[in-house]
Amino acid sequence: MRHTRKVVVAGLAALAASLAVVGPLGALQVGDKAPDFTLAAPGGKQVKLSDLTAKGPVVLYTFIQAFSGP
Repeated sequence: MRHTRKVVVAGLAALAASLAVVGPLGALQVGDKAPDFTLAAPGGKQVKLSDLTAKGPVVLYTFIQAFSGP
Protein backbone atom coordinates (compact mmCIF):
# COMPACT_ATOMS: atom_id res chain seq x y z
CA MET A 1 0.00 0.00 0.00
CA ARG A 2 2.89 2.36 0.76
CA HIS A 3 4.28 1.95 -2.76
CA THR A 4 0.84 2.65 -4.21
CA ARG A 5 0.70 5.93 -2.34
CA LYS A 6 4.13 6.88 -3.72
CA VAL A 7 2.87 6.21 -7.24
CA VAL A 8 -0.21 8.31 -6.59
CA VAL A 9 1.86 11.11 -5.10
CA ALA A 10 4.15 11.06 -8.14
CA GLY A 11 1.09 11.25 -10.38
CA LEU A 12 -0.32 14.10 -8.35
CA ALA A 13 2.96 15.96 -8.63
CA ALA A 14 2.82 15.52 -12.39
CA LEU A 15 -0.78 16.76 -12.37
CA ALA A 16 0.24 19.81 -10.35
CA ALA A 17 3.09 20.53 -12.76
CA SER A 18 0.78 20.27 -15.76
CA LEU A 19 -1.73 22.59 -14.09
CA ALA A 20 1.04 25.13 -13.55
CA VAL A 21 1.77 25.08 -17.28
CA VAL A 22 -1.89 25.67 -18.12
CA GLY A 23 -1.80 29.01 -16.35
CA PRO A 24 -4.06 30.86 -13.97
CA LEU A 25 -7.29 30.15 -15.84
CA GLY A 26 -6.91 26.36 -15.61
CA ALA A 27 -5.16 26.21 -12.23
CA LEU A 28 -6.83 25.07 -9.05
CA GLN A 29 -7.27 27.53 -6.25
CA VAL A 30 -6.79 26.83 -2.55
CA GLY A 31 -9.82 24.90 -1.37
CA ASP A 32 -10.80 23.61 -4.85
CA LYS A 33 -11.56 19.92 -5.18
CA ALA A 34 -8.90 18.06 -7.17
CA PRO A 35 -10.15 16.46 -10.39
CA ASP A 36 -10.51 12.70 -10.16
CA PHE A 37 -7.98 10.66 -12.11
CA THR A 38 -6.67 7.08 -12.33
CA LEU A 39 -3.04 5.95 -12.28
CA ALA A 40 -1.45 2.59 -12.92
CA ALA A 41 -0.12 1.02 -9.74
CA PRO A 42 2.29 -1.88 -9.26
CA GLY A 43 0.83 -5.29 -10.09
CA GLY A 44 -1.34 -3.96 -12.90
CA LYS A 45 -3.86 -2.41 -10.52
CA GLN A 46 -5.54 0.93 -11.11
CA VAL A 47 -5.71 3.53 -8.35
CA LYS A 48 -8.26 6.35 -8.40
CA LEU A 49 -7.87 9.52 -6.40
CA SER A 50 -11.52 9.26 -5.31
CA ASP A 51 -10.85 5.77 -3.87
CA LEU A 52 -8.02 7.14 -1.74
CA THR A 53 -9.90 10.22 -0.55
CA ALA A 54 -12.85 8.00 0.43
CA LYS A 55 -10.53 6.37 3.00
CA GLY A 56 -9.41 9.69 4.48
CA PRO A 57 -7.31 12.74 3.71
CA VAL A 58 -4.62 12.55 1.04
CA VAL A 59 -1.46 14.62 1.45
CA LEU A 60 0.21 15.95 -1.69
CA TYR A 61 3.87 16.82 -1.66
CA THR A 62 6.55 17.35 -4.22
CA PHE A 63 10.29 17.84 -4.36
CA ILE A 64 10.55 20.38 -7.13
CA GLN A 65 14.31 20.12 -7.57
CA ALA A 66 14.58 16.39 -6.86
CA PHE A 67 15.07 15.42 -10.51
CA SER A 68 16.74 18.54 -11.82
CA GLY A 69 20.34 18.76 -12.91
CA PRO A 70 23.15 20.26 -10.78
